[in-house]
Amino acid sequence: MGTMAKRVAFHTLGCKLNFAETATISRDFITHGYAQVDFYDPADIYIINTCTVTENADKDCRKIVRQIQRRAPSAFIALTGCYAQLRSEEISQIPGVDAVLGMNEKFKILDLLDTFEKKHCPIVITKPIEPTDDFFPSYSAGERTRAFLKIQDGCDYSCAFCTIPLARGSSRSDTIASTMNTARKVAATPVREIVLTGVNLGDFGKLHGETLFQLLLELEDLEGIDRIRISSIEPNLLTDDIINLVTDSEKIVPHFHIPLQSGSNKILSDMRRRYKREVYSDRVLKIKKTLPQACIGVDIIVGFPTETEKDFQVTYTFLKNLEISYLHVFSYSERPNTMALNFTERVSHEVRSDRSKRLHLLADKKRYYFQDLFLNKTKKVLFEATSGNNTITGYTDNYIKVYSEGPYTNVNTIKPVKIIENNTSSVKGIIEIN
Repeated sequence: MGTMAKRVAFHTLGCKLNFAETATISRDFITHGYAQVDFYDPADIYIINTCTVTENADKDCRKIVRQIQRRAPSAFIALTGCYAQLRSEEISQIPGVDAVLGMNEKFKILDLLDTFEKKHCPIVITKPIEPTDDFFPSYSAGERTRAFLKIQDGCDYSCAFCTIPLARGSSRSDTIASTMNTARKVAATPVREIVLTGVNLGDFGKLHGETLFQLLLELEDLEGIDRIRISSIEPNLLTDDIINLVTDSEKIVPHFHIPLQSGSNKILSDMRRRYKREVYSDRVLKIKKTLPQACIGVDIIVGFPTETEKDFQVTYTFLKNLEISYLHVFSYSERPNTMALNFTERVSHEVRSDRSKRLHLLADKKRYYFQDLFLNKTKKVLFEATSGNNTITGYTDNYIKVYSEGPYTNVNTIKPVKIIENNTSSVKGIIEIN
């Protein structure tokens, strides 16, 4: 009789890039004979891909380790990712952790950890992040109708609040030819939509004399995929060529997620961002002129050390007057080894919370207004999941979440849906029969 395969479970914290990388690591385990199980099922090995963008991400990591210990005290727990890279000694002290692997080691877990037996003292394997051209292609597939395709890693920017360059190193990517080979692997799965992910997508190809625009042109002809979505792109790297391509494309969807962080030029300068608010508003105006139905998402940080109430009001007014569709609001979080810690000013947590709430209210109004534009109109929806009895959910090309009555068999299909009700966070629709 053969020995039962060891069960391994994975959990991802943070960004879409982490999800793509976790999926790639999990496929490696399966190839080597391990049995992947759901994270909340009993397992012999738990791999957590960590994030450290905010203090809450750190807390989430420690909380998850405690949960694993309660339900599987004999399981082997390994942590990797950004938190593991930047604060390996701290994270190794979390009770129950058996191994900590840095960013360079995350794709070598099976080579570095051969027994996966509980340890009296955790193994810590990390190396300082050094300039490198090494790029590990990754993609998620099989979990959903959308796949995250990693096309870029690292960042050459030095934003005052951010630790990502410290954790992931310098900006790098594969060639267009290699990226397309990976994209074809995704296209060979049942996935209908690819989401392009990275730390700084607009930097794609610069080491090879190529550009993101050139890659998008190639992806236009990718067979087996209905939608290509750009996850996030810096405003100063969002070129007219890219906007015009999306305008004319039947595959690249009209959805732009563009980080802003502040609507005050003073704060943008303190943050060491590489643009002014005028550049941002110019990009929004350009998109809306050529693509009126486009969805535009915005990242905002409130409570940066030098942000006064006046600065916040400038940001609030700027966003209020801008034709955007939704906001992702983050409260500033002190991160070790970042330049923002050098500022003597501080914004209290109470004030950060208050500003966050005010922007969340504005975000609800923006999303409601955007969705209302499509009331009683028909949009094509890629259905992704079931939600309750005979209810399925999915997204339009311009990123409106839709609920509709329909059977499970409609999941992973694209259907025309008439939008009949606006519920702020989502809309209700009726599938139209052709």
